[in-house]
Order: sequence, then structure tokens, then C-alpha cells
Amino acid sequence: MKPTRDGHLKGDFSMKKLLALVLALTMMLGLFATAQAADKIKIGISIWSSTDTLGSEVYRMIEAAAQALDVETQWVDQAHISEQVTASAETLVMADCDGIIICNSASAEMGSVIKTCTENEVYVAQFFRIIAEKDNPEEYAAACASPYFVGAVHESEPDNGKQLVTILCEKGARKIALEGWEPGDATFLGRWEGYKAGIEAWNAANPNDQAVLLEPQYGRTTTDTGRATAEAIINANPDIDALIVAGGGGDTLLGAIAAIEGLGLTGKIQVVSTDFLPDLDEKLASGAMSAESGGHYADPFFAFMLVYNTIRGNYPTSTDSFHEIIFPYMFVASPEDYAAYGQYFTGTELPYYEDEIIAMADYTLDELAAACAQLSVQDVVARHGK
Repeated sequence: MKPTRDGHLKGDFSMKKLLALVLALTMMLGLFATAQAADKIKIGISIWSSTDTLGSEVYRMIEAAAQALDVETQWVDQAHISEQVTASAETLVMADCDGIIICNSASAEMGSVIKTCTENEVYVAQFFRIIAEKDNPEEYAAACASPYFVGAVHESEPDNGKQLVTILCEKGARKIALEGWEPGDATFLGRWEGYKAGIEAWNAANPNDQAVLLEPQYGRTTTDTGRATAEAIINANPDIDALIVAGGGGDTLLGAIAAIEGLGLTGKIQVVSTDFLPDLDEKLASGAMSAESGGHYADPFFAFMLVYNTIRGNYPTSTDSFHEIIFPYMFVASPEDYAAYGQYFTGTELPYYEDEIIAMADYTLDELAAACAQLSVQDVVARHGK
């Protein structure tokens, strides 16, 4: 194309050239954006509830981690109903998640979950749960054999149960009722094992001052069912002096406390539980609660990091084992105990700042497990103390 007398190319050619250039750049930017979107990690969370007392704290912690690491999340609330638990894995796989963290109800559900994730090459880890070989050998074997079952982050539930029932006995309780949430739940079974061990230890040390633990009744995971179950327990055993509400996310406990209050027995029946309530300091001061273990809402955060780092290729998986990380409980038995916890773990505070979360993306597996094991009020005060 010859230039015009003023030295410029003819207008029709330069305009076509410009339009072609703009179109090419637009296509390149579109492809770049698509590639970026495809590269973004997506992790699904299958949980009993993301809105109850404990679940909402889990949600807050996971979303903070996702924002810090630029990870997309998808949540499924499955109410600890077995068919919904297994279906949640299918839902999250169909949503193109690269990994899943799950709080199942019973270990038997994990056979289906592991199969779904393995077939679709999606990594999965448990939180608040682990598959026990002695209780679920088939599911345990499947977990070990799958290169997509990453592992489990959980608490030592027997130790938790033993310490709680010991606190009750030390505070004078001798006839103790037990309210679980779902029959067969692995976490409840672990806590129950601890409650029984605590009673046995107390009775062995105090042959003339024996304590009794009643068989569990189940209050599901809602306030209404928790209240009805507590009322039924008290009506059948009016001489109990303590009630263990094994957990269930917090709503079961709220129902049980309401039942005791409605019967005019606040302070007369000691209550201990697991899963900190947001107003635990007030409950302790009023006598509605005697002690509680909790502070473990960061457990799913470590499961999230476990899956995130596995997706990135940092933590290799195998076909003969899986990773296990144990998370420590915190115990409070007075308003003063709770004050230190409340300062650093509730409200707008989180156990980890954004830069600390980002740093964990480069942790070795041993370093991640060590960070989990050392998390406590004292640990957070040391890092965030003002």
C-alpha cells in the first residue's frame, strides 16, 4: 500500500489494521482470563451447618483463608443426614471442585465419599473426624488405598471426654446423664469412650464416693430436639445432678439449657459440653454451664490447608496410608477462663492473620501439623498480643 502525499497510509487500510489489532488483543485477553479462571483452585466444604454456633465460626475461618489464598469455595450443608452427606460429595464434584473437606456423620459414609472423589480425581480430607480402623476396617482400607483421600484433622475425643467428666466429678456431680446428637457418629463415640474412662478413673480413685454415667439419649442437631430430649431425660431421671451435652454444633446444647431453665433447675443440674457458645462467659457466670471444651473451629482450617497444599503438589499422597493431624481442645470452667479465649478467638479476631495464612502455603506437612498442635490461647497471645 502506497502512502498518501502527506506520508500516511490510506485511511481504509489503517482502520482495518487497527480493528484487526484490537480484535486480536481482545481474544488474547479473553484466553488469558479463561486460563486464569481455570487455574484458580476451588475447594468444596461439606458441613452439617454453616450457620449454627460452631458452623458459623468454621465458615468465618475458612472464608478468611480462601480470601488470603485466592481460592474459590463452595458450601453444602448436609445436616449430618447420611444420604445428604454422601450426596454432598457428588454435588461438589459436579461443581468442578479440585478438593473437598468434609465433616461426615458416620465413618460408613466415607466409603461412598472416597469412591466418588477417587473416580473423579478430587482430593478429599475429613475435619472433626477420622476413620478408625478397628471400627470401620473397610472404609479405613479404602482411605489408605485412595491417592485422593488426603487425610483427617481431628481432636482426641477420648481425652476430651475424660477431661470434661473429670471436671464434673471434681465439682461434685455424681449422677450424670448424657445427651448425644446422632447415634453412631464417630466423634460422639470417641467422646463417650472418654466419659466412661473418666468415670472409671474417678471411681477407682474414690471407692467411697462413686459416680454414675447414664446411657446416652439422642437430641439430634436442632434446638427443639435438643430441648425435648433434655426434658425427657430429666423427667425419667429427676435426681440427676449433671448433664453432658456431647455436642452437635451448639444448637443441641442451647435446647438443653432452655429445658433446664424452663424446669427451674438452672444451677442445680451442672451442664458441660463441647463447642463454645458465643455467650459462654454469661452461661458460666449464671450457672447455666459448668464447663465446656472448644476453640476447635480452626480444625477445618487445617483440613483446608491440607487439601490446598496437596492440590498444589506440596504434599504427596500414597496408596497405603493417609495423613493425620491432631488438633488440641481448649477447656474453660469459669468466666475468667473464657475472657482470654474471647479476646483472641471471637468477634472480629481470628487465630491467624492473612500473612500467617499465606506463609502456611509453603509449610511442610510436619510444619503444618506442628502449627496445629501448638494452637492455644497462649500461642495466639504470643503472636498477636497487644
